Amino acid sequence: MSYVDENLIEGEVVLYRTTLHWIVLVAPMTIAAVIGFGGLMALFASLATLGDKNGTAGGLATVSLVLILIAAAIAGLATWHRSSTEMAVTNKRVMIKVGMISRRTTEITLQKIESVGVDQGLLARLMNYGSIVVRGTGGTPEPFSKISHPLEFRRQVQQQIDKLLAVAANA
Repeated sequence: MSYVDENLIEGEVVLYRTTLHWIVLVAPMTIAAVIGFGGLMALFASLATLGDKNGTAGGLATVSLVLILIAAAIAGLATWHRSSTEMAVTNKRVMIKVGMISRRTTEITLQKIESVGVDQGLLARLMNYGSIVVRGTGGTPEPFSKISHPLEFRRQVQQQIDKLLAVAANA
């Protein structure tokens, strides 16, 4: 069960969820591919030198194994980082959780949100990701980078704040 679902309060409903954009995987996966390719080349070189009497096949096989394990670790950690980030808008608050072992959470009630800023460059606009900055009353800005659909996230927050204001005005 997700962090957001585990920490809902009575009467709270999740209205919108997003996570980190897949763009966060590009750099680590590229690095992992380059290192993994080097590992495969070392593996093929070790197989080519199996019959040699100078004994380099074992050393090359060890190097290839180490490089392939490093590449797998980089790819695995990047994927884990992306999947361990949750962002949600509920009918009562904004919830953001980053990390699985070491965790950082931000939960701001809708009444306490001053603004949600969105920062997108040209590439980010084209690929629909960006950074958001949630500002609470009297608090420090909370920036979160490379989230998917940042404009929709902001729209959902603003919609819920408008609903709260309408209910308060009618009361």
